[in-house]
Amino acid sequence: MTEQIKYTCSCCGKEHDEWPALTFKSPDPYHTLSQTDKDNIAEISDDFCIVKHPDQTDRFIRCTLTQKINDHCKGLDYGLWVSLSERSYNDYSENFKNENHEATYFGWLCNSIPEYVFNESIPTSVFTRTGKQRPEIVPHKDFDHPFVKDYYNGISKQEAESRIKAMLARVNKNNDLSQEKKPWWRIW
Repeated sequence: MTEQIKYTCSCCGKEHDEWPALTFKSPDPYHTLSQTDKDNIAEISDDFCIVKHPDQTDRFIRCTLTQKINDHCKGLDYGLWVSLSERSYNDYSENFKNENHEATYFGWLCNSIPEYVFNESIPTSVFTRTGKQRPEIVPHKDFDHPFVKDYYNGISKQEAESRIKAMLARVNKNNDLSQEKKPWWRIW
């Protein structure tokens, strides 16, 4: 039997013992900007991010992904960002408060999950959901990457708990850092 995972939620500050969602506060392209660029060419909120470079504008939305666990009745939840085309981003943002809006968009995964090496972004389908839920992303099955294989084949409960513990260790380590070095991911 594995030990029970307890964590302090970075949103509510309370201790929980169910599995947390492994979330990223921003897409990687925003996170890697200098503070000056974040202040001058980028906008970010809980659900939207725009980065206006001189030659292009990048648009991102926050989504969810649930990783199948083969030997457990619960999945491992991620809070991830994807980039969308201008048209898809505008459609999503215009319908953001519409509880009945249902659409599917093409998006590129824009977070590097620590357990994997990302040499390029993974193509995804982004499915909006009714009732003010964040969209769910599904990686394209034909894209050759270990993360995509794990998404479709599942991972073990032990691997999921290892990922949670590793993220918790990073969060706890970064809680001791100064404000300007806060992590770009969190435990929810």
